[in-house]
Amino acid sequence: MEDTYSPSTYKSRAARARTAQWLQGALLWQGTLGMVGLGAAIVLLREPLASIPDAIRYLLAFLVGAGGIGSLVALPLIQRLDHRGRIIALTVNYLGFLAALFYEFHLLGIYKGIDALANTFAQGLPYLGLVIVGWFITGLAERYPHQPQRAKQVEQIGYGLMVVFGVLALVAVGLVPGTVAVLTRLLSAPLPMGLAVATALLGLMSWFWWREETGLYFSATVAQTEMLNGYLLLSPNLLGFLIFFAGPLIFSLYVSFTDWSAFGDKEWVGLANYQKILSFDVATLESPTQRAREVLAARHIELTRFNVMGQDIVIGAQDKLFWIALRNTFMFCVLVVLLSVFPALILANILNSKIPGMKFFRAIYFLPSVAAVVGVAVIWNWLYNSTTGFINFGISNLVEMLNQLPGVALDDPRVTWLSNSDTALLAIVVMSAWRIVGFNTVLFLAGLQGISRDIYEAADVDGANDWRKFRSITIPLLAPTTFFVVTTTVIQALQIFDEVFVLMNPPAGPNNSTLTAVLYLYQNGFQRFEVGYASAVAWVLFLIIFIVTAIQFRVQRTGVDADSAY
Repeated sequence: MEDTYSPSTYKSRAARARTAQWLQGALLWQGTLGMVGLGAAIVLLREPLASIPDAIRYLLAFLVGAGGIGSLVALPLIQRLDHRGRIIALTVNYLGFLAALFYEFHLLGIYKGIDALANTFAQGLPYLGLVIVGWFITGLAERYPHQPQRAKQVEQIGYGLMVVFGVLALVAVGLVPGTVAVLTRLLSAPLPMGLAVATALLGLMSWFWWREETGLYFSATVAQTEMLNGYLLLSPNLLGFLIFFAGPLIFSLYVSFTDWSAFGDKEWVGLANYQKILSFDVATLESPTQRAREVLAARHIELTRFNVMGQDIVIGAQDKLFWIALRNTFMFCVLVVLLSVFPALILANILNSKIPGMKFFRAIYFLPSVAAVVGVAVIWNWLYNSTTGFINFGISNLVEMLNQLPGVALDDPRVTWLSNSDTALLAIVVMSAWRIVGFNTVLFLAGLQGISRDIYEAADVDGANDWRKFRSITIPLLAPTTFFVVTTTVIQALQIFDEVFVLMNPPAGPNNSTLTAVLYLYQNGFQRFEVGYASAVAWVLFLIIFIVTAIQFRVQRTGVDADSAY
């Protein structure tokens, strides 16, 4: 029989009674929160606000309405002591607390105060240094293990110095007048004061639904409690992902169906942007010199023409520049993958050998990957200079040496790397591959070091040479690493922008030879202010990258299945 006079039992029953009392108020609060949320959502939907765009107003109405509906849905579940009701109530109160807190900071001018604090922060550094000195003094108390009184005095002196100099640091950076200004704003208007009260209530109810005693009252299991704590721990990252990544992503999808210049109202055009991007026409020509506009559909511009079995064919597109950018992007991707994956594999095998100084060379090869793109592009721009660049200087010296041979008479090419449409894209490919190959080398090196040396020793016993070991052992066992390297390199290459934008002037290069998909997106969105069309280009590029990646995963899975069957 349970001991009714046990102190632990009494404590548990007392805590249960207090939780039951809190629960009555929590039910009233959730009902009020639900009605207020639905009412606010209806007002936001019916009444346009001059200071808030319609899209943001509808989004706020959806979020507030969802919170109100969630609160009302949680009521019957909470009355039945269903753990799902507790989770819904905690989610609504926690998100409402964060939203109210951040908006309260805006009303009180705390964000601007943080900017001002950054300008005066240097004035408090000397005092912060003395705070650190006080912290070191508290550590000296450990030097008196047999004199507890002396150790306590030293510790008190250290803590006292930390408090004094900490307060002086806050005064030096101007926190006192800032605090007075915040309190003045808080007490001078009803909105900040009312929002502060709502923030406190939402925070209090969030704490109530989260506390362990409430979980016990709802008969929450250990797994449910751990899951709840885990999600709360991850909530800053999850909310940051939703607000700063998923939210803008969905907004850009909406914008892609509009004609919007980033200013003024949006005009809904449906799939018109996508139709313009993807629309192309194929027609036959009566003669190789016939004008394309005579046979192509309206608003289509000639993209290319060719001859097949004696028949001249022309291909046209509504947006010629997009297809040129897409072609350049794929050419860049193929060349970069070839020049950064295979050399990286060879370098990794060399660096995996036990030669003195290998750690130094590993760091040297990796440096270009961590160097700033702007600095790297400036250096390569200098190297590519047609008159003073080291590349042409080396070519000129080589030609001069070869001309010393009997019967050789070569002309110095003096290649104009960045101003010639035939070499501009290749110049960017070389620079990009030089930057990427070090990172890929490190990845391959990690994969090589994961292969057991026993396999190579067994191959040595069987008489396999180095090439046989590389072909039959290294390459098959590096397949997962190779797949990862190729996939990440392809995705990175399809998103090329920085190198082109910094290295080329203009970025599109001669005859649009270096115009890439992301650069074309940038030109539409931030130079021509065709934000709706730029968003559509971005989503088309996303789908292309997604399809290419899915094909790579499919090929990899097929290879793995074939190896398993074998």
